[in-house]
Amino acid sequence: MRRLLKVQFIRFLLVGGLNTGFSYAVYAMLLVADLSYVWANFLSLVLGIVVSFATQGRFVFGNRGGGRIGRFVACWGLIWVVNVLLITGLIRLGLNAYWAGALALIPVALMSYAFQKFLVFSVQAPASAAEKKMG
Repeated sequence: MRRLLKVQFIRFLLVGGLNTGFSYAVYAMLLVADLSYVWANFLSLVLGIVVSFATQGRFVFGNRGGGRIGRFVACWGLIWVVNVLLITGLIRLGLNAYWAGALALIPVALMSYAFQKFLVFSVQAPASAAEKKMG
């Protein structure tokens, strides 16, 4: 098990699975509260970003500071748009908002890993001056 936890993508899947479960639970509760899927998705994203930046940054990518939060939020803004488009497309195909949200998790998780690995926490992508002041 320890050998598996040394693999970054495995850690991403484990930590991301917990984060995704949290975010989806918030999404589902907001749907039950009669919010539209767009707003439920957005609010669960905002809460998920806070949790995910801390957990993914620290346990997956070894980032202990907050200096890359701007880039993280920007990436998740784009991921959110893609997620809403996927959910909308799946609803138009006949799925309900619960199943559409669940099925959209797979491509969104893959996109999230790529963005975090190569754009947010990459050693080759230093934090901007504004981000350094924040962190």
